[in-house]
Formats: sequence, C-alpha cells, structure tokens
Amino acid sequence: MKKNSGGILRPTSLRGSGLRRSGTAALLGVTAATFAVPAIAQEVEDEEEIQLETLQIEDRAADVNPYTSQGAPYKARVSADPRRVKPLAETPATITVVTETQMEEAGTTDLKEVLRLQPGVTIGTGENGNAFGDRYIIRGEEARSDVFVDGLRDPGMTTRESFAVDQVEITKGPSSTFAGRGASGGAVNAITKSASTDYSFHKVDLGVGTDSFWRGTLDTNWALGENVAVRANLLYANQDVPDRDPAYRERWGAAVSGLVRVSEDVRVQLDYYHLTAKDRPDLGVYVAASDENGYGETFDDLPSYAQDEDFLKSDVDTVTGRIFITPMDGFEIVNSTRYGKSHNGYVATGARGDSTGGSISLSTHQGWQDVSYFVNQLNVIGRFETAGLAHNLIVGSEYSDHKVRNGAYETSTQGATNCEVAGWGGVRPAYCITDANGEQIIEDGAIRSLLQRDITKGSWDSLWHMRTLSFYAMDTVDVTPWLSLNGGVRADAIDFALSTYSASSDARSDYYINDTLWNGHAGVSLKPMEELMLYFTWSTGSNVNGGESDLGSNCGYGGLCVDQNVPLSAGKPESSESFEVGAKWDLFDDRLLLTVAAFQTTKDDVYETAGRGSDYTPSGSLNTGKTRVKGIEIGLVGNITDRLSAQIGGSIMDAKVLDSYSADNIGLTLANFADNQVTGQVRYQATDAFAFGVTGTYKSAMYAGQPDAAASYNAQIGRYTFRVPSSTVFDAFAEYKFNTNFSARINVQNIGDEDFYTAAYRSGAFLYKGDERRGTITLTGRF
Repeated sequence: MKKNSGGILRPTSLRGSGLRRSGTAALLGVTAATFAVPAIAQEVEDEEEIQLETLQIEDRAADVNPYTSQGAPYKARVSADPRRVKPLAETPATITVVTETQMEEAGTTDLKEVLRLQPGVTIGTGENGNAFGDRYIIRGEEARSDVFVDGLRDPGMTTRESFAVDQVEITKGPSSTFAGRGASGGAVNAITKSASTDYSFHKVDLGVGTDSFWRGTLDTNWALGENVAVRANLLYANQDVPDRDPAYRERWGAAVSGLVRVSEDVRVQLDYYHLTAKDRPDLGVYVAASDENGYGETFDDLPSYAQDEDFLKSDVDTVTGRIFITPMDGFEIVNSTRYGKSHNGYVATGARGDSTGGSISLSTHQGWQDVSYFVNQLNVIGRFETAGLAHNLIVGSEYSDHKVRNGAYETSTQGATNCEVAGWGGVRPAYCITDANGEQIIEDGAIRSLLQRDITKGSWDSLWHMRTLSFYAMDTVDVTPWLSLNGGVRADAIDFALSTYSASSDARSDYYINDTLWNGHAGVSLKPMEELMLYFTWSTGSNVNGGESDLGSNCGYGGLCVDQNVPLSAGKPESSESFEVGAKWDLFDDRLLLTVAAFQTTKDDVYETAGRGSDYTPSGSLNTGKTRVKGIEIGLVGNITDRLSAQIGGSIMDAKVLDSYSADNIGLTLANFADNQVTGQVRYQATDAFAFGVTGTYKSAMYAGQPDAAASYNAQIGRYTFRVPSSTVFDAFAEYKFNTNFSARINVQNIGDEDFYTAAYRSGAFLYKGDERRGTITLTGRF
C-alpha cells in the first residue's frame, strides 16, 4: 500500500497476494515493523500515520477477501479495478459490492441469484426463453453483454458461478469510459480469487440439503516460497429445482491461479477457468393476458412442464495472463490478456394460451451459440503532484476480437397431440396440459414425456464478429483536501461484420459497420468533513447497431437493425447520458458506509421494432426510441454495532418512454422494470461462536415486453398486457464455529415458501419462477 499526497491509502497494484504490497522492499520492512505497533506508536508523533499502518497489517489475511474493511466483511473498502483510484467511500458513483462472505452466508451460488438481490437490478429473459444463460437489466437498461471478470469483458452469455469469486462489483449508471461499448445502464465486474505467497491454506465446503442438493468446493493455496504460489478452486454441485421436478441444475468447475514474483517490482499471474453448467430449465408458470376486469391470472399451481429431453448447457474455458510492473515510485503498469471460448445451447419448453379459450399448451424454444474472445488491456497508472495538485492519472488501451456463431436446433415431436388450439398460425394440433376450462388434463408425472422430441444441432444462421480498438484517459485531481475533480474520455473504434444465412432458402447476406464511439465522464467531489463526501457526476454510454451478439440481424433484443429501404449507415449508435448527485458518509473507522444518490439516465436513438407481425424489421427510421429512468437509491453497508452487520439498499425509480415509432408507447414504463425495490442482508453475532441472519427482498410489479423499450400495453383496456406480480421473499441462515478449523452453516431459502417470479417472457405467456423453499447445511473445514 501507498499513501498518496491526499492521505488516501490505495493498493499500488491489482491483488497479487493476500497482503497489499507496492512490490518494494521498503514496504515489506514497514509490514514487518507493524507487528510492534504499540512500541512504535510511542515514538512516532504523527498519530494518523500510525492508524493507517495499523490498519494495513490487521486488515490482511491471505485466505479472505483483500478488499473488505477490517472487521466488517460485508463492506468492501476499495474496488479491485485499479482505475477506481479512490476508496469506495470517496468514489463519485453508485457501486454496490457483494462480498464473498455475503454470498456464502446468503447461500447464493449463481451470479444471477446474487444480482437478483440487489436494488436497481432485475433479471431478464430472451425471446425463445432465456437466450444463452444469464441476463441482467440495470436501472432499466439491457446489460446482458456488460459482464466483466477482473475488468475484462466475459466472453459469451453463459451461466456464471461464484465458487471462485472474492466479490461482485455492480456499477450503476452509464460507464462506457471504464467498460467500453454498451454499459448504458451499468456493468457487473466479478473479482476472482488469486494465488498468494503469504502462506498456504486450504478450505473445504461440503453442503447437503433438500431437493437432492449437493455441493462441494475446495479452495487451496500453496505458497511455494517467497516468490511463487499456486491457488486452485474446485466445484461440483447438483440440485433439483425445489418442487419443480424434473428440472435440475448441475455444475462442475475449476479455477487455477499461479503467481510468480520475478523481482521486487515485477510479478506475473496466470489464471485458468473452466465451468460446465448443465440444467434442465424450468420456464415457470403461465400468466393470462390482462382484460377489462384486471391483470391476468397467474397460475401459481401449474406443475413443471419441462420435458425429459430439455437442456440448457454452458461450457466455458478462459486463460488470463497479467503482468504487474512498478517502474518507479508512484507509477504502475498493468497488462492483461485473455483468450476464452464458450459453447452454449438450450432446448426448453414454454407455455402459451389458446387465443380462443383457456387451454394452456406447450411450445419449444431453442438455440445455440459458440463464442471465442481475445482481449489485451494496458493500463498505466500514475500518482504524482504538479503545481500543488495531486493527480491519479490513468492512460490505457484495449484491443478485443470477439467472434460468435449462432444457430438453431432441429426438433421434431414424436408424442401424440391431445388438443387443438388457435393462435397466430391458425387452428392447429397441440400438446395441452389444461383444457378450455383451465382444468389440468394430464397427471404431473406424465407431463415430462408429452412432447418426446428428437433433437439435432442445425446449421448456423449468423456469424457475428466485433473487433474494437480503444484508447482512454482519466484523471482524479485532489485540488485541496476537501475538493476533488475527476474526468475521463474514451474512444472505441468498431470494426463490425455480420453474416446471416437461411438454410431453407440457401441465402446469405453480409453487413459491415465501421464506427467510433466517444464516451466520457466528469464530476466533482466535496468533503465538508473527513467522513462525509458530496458529489455530482455526469457520464455516458453508447453501443453500435447490432452490438448484442445473440440475435443476428433480428432487430428485436439488440440484433442488427437492417431494412432494404433504409441504408445501413443510417443507424446511429444508441447513446445514454446520466446525471447523478449523491452523498457518502463513512463511519466507525471505515466500518459503516451510508450512501444516497439521485439520478436521471436518458437513452436516445433507441432501436425499436414495429410490433407484432413485423417484430424483427424496423419501421422507417432505425433510431426511433427515447427513454428516461430517474430515481433515488439509498444504501447502508458494514457494521452497525460490533455484533450487528448489514447491507441494506433500496431504490425508488420511474421509467418512461419519451419518444417512439408509435405514439401509443409514449409515457409507458419499460419492460421488466421494477419501480420500487428494497433488499437487505442482516447478520447478528450472538456469541463468539454463534451467528444468525436474514435476507429479505421486495420488488414491485413489472410488465412483459422488449427490454429497453415500452412494456407491452393494451390501449383498448388501458392496462399492461402481461404482469409480473410484486413479491417479498425472506431467506435465513445460522452459523456455528466449533473451533478455528471447523464450522457449520444452515440456510433456509424462501422461508415462507412464496410463489414469486423474476421476469416475464418477452411476449408474455409465461413467467420465470423463483425457487421455492429449500433447506441446506454446509460443513466447512479450514486448515
């Protein structure tokens, strides 16, 4: 660690070991000396310096998250992104951090579950179900491609696990200066566990629970001398979806990190990550369309209609190399390179209603995607003074090459049809689970074999290739101890190619776009007192036409918007602009942080689709939409008392369509957008050995439709067409430490066994169902 001229302690490198280091022998000497702090304290006159150095040594242990505050494991002190040069309490942005301790105690394992518990974030779905894994919406804006791992974009829209994660950082508001193209509503950055040369340690977690829950993880670090270390995290997990047989989830993964300290000022880190996630997905329950009598009925008791042959599978492999160089005091060079591949595919069963009656029939949703991704990112970070001003300057560049091949599965059903339904294609034979009166006509156990599909992998239908060369510069200037200015600018030069292919007509089309996206941020921070910061910030985000990789030339959901009557070059990049004013109050020796922020984000030149019957072709101008989200978000995280810890957050937001190809859309809210959200995780340390806590989440109602656009609305009856009901869900946990080596934790998720839903299918029909009650016990050994 180093102390800059403004008196702020910051890591001088990304995490390379459990201890914060500058990589110099001088700091090693300071670290050793702090073991004798009581004696030194009597000899040093600068009391503030002694407090800072004491924090430095007490705060670190190689086997815990190195970014949290001492004695407050729920509260992250700093971001792991070296471009966030200030502690989080002094960073002029809303950044929610979920630490490893929080995830473990809450029992959340998939990143989707971690984000579902955060205010301002909702879970989305894709046409044809959940298109290729996890999908997120931040402050009303699409964020499915804005997921990063250790500051580098994560290749592919895959299932993401937490077994090798130290903390998850959720930046809210446009942040393209840091993230690059996209990030119109925010970005998610997962920070992985790294090898440490401090000492060897080993941790084993073994979990068992209801609904055939099994989960085992191993976290082992080997310090092979002072300069070499290897760390491995291993996972195997298998579970049935509670009360939704035959749906299940299975995971196995490995993350290996190696560290070599070449010299005092140079270290090299090499990481490998693999995850296989195999699910039989449950697409939830059926919801009827609204009518003049109210919002449509949600069929809470509808049994799982997943078929035996259904699957959702992701295979992810990435290799990441990093070089950390400290050429001189106050300067650091970080170069990161990643190559990754993922293979994703799904065939899932959905529900739909008969347009003339009450029958619920089954539908097929499918697709596959192969991804390869290369990126190299260079950051040069300098901390220096000029003319009495303290600078934290970052200059960087990034080159990425992202290739995606999308295709479809060929499916045929061998099971006997049992009804006829009317729909967009007219009256046709179908597979029904209820009759026209809504009565179930098939026993639960027989539903799983109703369709009896044959599935083969079909040919590709789109080749998506995005190459980007980026340059950025940003600076935080401490004008005085109470006044800081910050700003940055980024240019992303885009070289985009898309080929589409129709096997039925043997027709191929090729499209090309070259564009440069400019984005920036600026702000001012005031500190009227040491613990309190007031700030104002402005930021932007933008994305090129076709910036989402999973839709080819389908304009719906972010695919390339093309029209034979409109030149391709007429499509402008979608752009977002945000203003935020806020306050952060750091209390109790950096152990409790209170935050409040008011914000407004406006997204312009939004790509829209022209409605049912022409869903995937633009109508007239390619950029016809404009939306606005404004709101207030509050948060509290850290230790309220020595025994009571919490992270509590809430958001009150309002979304509105300001402009659209259709005047009927103007004034409507956005799809899959919750106006009000409150979440909290509270932990009480009853004794030195026993602790317990509760997690609660409230989300107001949402409505189906295309993300980034108006929710589906029936003007004739004056109601949104398909509604996701509001929900309140509580989880509980309790932990007992037998000794320093062994402990046990009990988790009960959804303790009230509530029926709740995380998202609506784009065109309605079914709602994604949250898990029903589950109980687990986890035994932990530390050696």
